[in-house]
Amino acid sequence: MKLGTRRRTYLREAMVMLVLARLAVRFVPPQQLFAWADRPPRRLRRFAADEASWVAWAVETLGGRTNALCLPRALAAHVMLRRRGIASRLCLGVARKDETIAAHAWVEVGGDKFAGETEADQYTRIAAYGSVA
Repeated sequence: MKLGTRRRTYLREAMVMLVLARLAVRFVPPQQLFAWADRPPRRLRRFAADEASWVAWAVETLGGRTNALCLPRALAAHVMLRRRGIASRLCLGVARKDETIAAHAWVEVGGDKFAGETEADQYTRIAAYGSVA
């Protein structure tokens, strides 16, 4: 597959997944959403690091352009990774910022952080859904 075709393919899928993730965050009860995110992928592919980086690139590129919040970005990345058989973990964390508490969501694949990784180190993980092989 040519590079331009691959980029467009990942960007199209990321756009659809971001829209669906935004709708899910808004209309699906959290317990259903996180129960779904906790399920393992149907098939498991262990050597797909290249695809994981493409997913992260597509979600971050479109998420930045559309001002998507971290939870829809993380959900979209989690879905795209699961579709490819890549085991991932959706993580939620909190941190104290000045006098307030801030929340953040990100995705981990193996030991690497995707979809929100720039800020993830500042947050204490309070929940994780899914599995990392």
